[in-house]
Amino acid sequence: MIALSLAEIAEVVGGQTHDIPDPSVQVTGPVVRDSREVGPGCLFVAFVGERVDGHDFAQAAVEAGSAAVLASRPVGVPAIVVDDVQAALGALARHVVSRLGATLVALTGSAGKTSTKDLIAQVLQRKAPTVFTPGSLNNEIGLPLTALSATEDTRFLVLEMGARGIGHIRYLTELTPPKVGVVLNVGSAHIGEFGGREQIAQAKGELVESLPSSDAGGIAVLNADDPYVRAMASRTKAKVILFGESDEADVRAENVRLTDSGQPAFRLHTPSGASDVTMRLYGEHHVSNALAAAAVAHELGMSADEIAVALSEAGSLSRWRMEVTERPDGVTIVNDAYNANPESMKAALRALAAMGRGRRTWAVLGKMAELGDEALAEHDAVGRLAVRLNVSKLVAVGGREASWLQLGAYNEGSWGEESVHVSDAQAAIDLLRSELRPGDVVLVKASRSVGLESVAQALLETGAEGEVAAR
Repeated sequence: MIALSLAEIAEVVGGQTHDIPDPSVQVTGPVVRDSREVGPGCLFVAFVGERVDGHDFAQAAVEAGSAAVLASRPVGVPAIVVDDVQAALGALARHVVSRLGATLVALTGSAGKTSTKDLIAQVLQRKAPTVFTPGSLNNEIGLPLTALSATEDTRFLVLEMGARGIGHIRYLTELTPPKVGVVLNVGSAHIGEFGGREQIAQAKGELVESLPSSDAGGIAVLNADDPYVRAMASRTKAKVILFGESDEADVRAENVRLTDSGQPAFRLHTPSGASDVTMRLYGEHHVSNALAAAAVAHELGMSADEIAVALSEAGSLSRWRMEVTERPDGVTIVNDAYNANPESMKAALRALAAMGRGRRTWAVLGKMAELGDEALAEHDAVGRLAVRLNVSKLVAVGGREASWLQLGAYNEGSWGEESVHVSDAQAAIDLLRSELRPGDVVLVKASRSVGLESVAQALLETGAEGEVAAR
């Protein structure tokens, strides 16, 4: 964070200082909410959670080097006490961002936010110091914490913005007003909570509504291939840049294909030139993500060749998102278990099919949450797609939604042992351990609440044990 004295912070957040002998002491380190991350010069933020009260760790945080604690009550150590810790954190982020010389890039969408954010960050890092959201910390707590990690040297601040309802993104843009706004897509993720795609589009479009005008440097980067997103051009005063495979896109991909290992390759076209890209990531869905990143980078001054090199060398920075690991026996595990929605599930299955050419493929799938009235149809469709893609075996894991996955496969023609429904992750692990053969490819994917990453981890540990035994 940019250096601020405790007195300055108290003024910014409207708080009272308690047990602070010297208000001129400066916070020079990051702002953290986990006492295990505290270091010299930090500001520790004490949230009251359902299970843990951060105030209980205030003394330990100060002993570990925290300059003070941002708290909702006195804690017996140096503290800035406020009525609402979350609101104070947001106010502090807004103040710090206003003092930065950085260009703030914000992005949202129903699917692919984190992967695209990671790509944008890796490309922009080639040009200047860049700070970006770690993992998927994209809510009213994670976003300001990320913004507060920027320093005077930061030139690009890349923030992922999530939403579970109308007004959420508007609130985040008020905390960290972006200059560049990217909307990836409007899909089925959280459709049960929003009430329909129109409502999702309304919420996601709040990002482009927040942008400054084109005369003031505002840039809206919109997916030309998604009609809901493309329509957002009418909701912004910013300059509109379209990305996608459409001929009308300003930044587009041509000759899209997958390598034998399932990695996308394409010809990148920008307004100032074209260049070839072969990605290290897996799955054709990353083409759209890469085009969004390319559009941002081009508008911020990078050439097509520079962007192509950066995209070709970019890797996966966030765990459990198409995380590909090959065991010593040749079994490939694709851990995409961080989350799932219909669009990302179908994209992962297509990636599995591409990676598994000439090999046995396994799709270990669990429920997709928050789909509301569309849940049955969407799970059925995923099960059917697995059959159409000739996935060797579908393992549906869990309760009712998993049974719908298996039923979809059955109704599409998977009548033998090509699909199976198991009760839980351990049952899936037991099945795979007994039936996997060298060279098989296994995709593991479900909504975060299912916890299927345990399946991927168990299979990798099994492979490691096999390697030890072979030695």
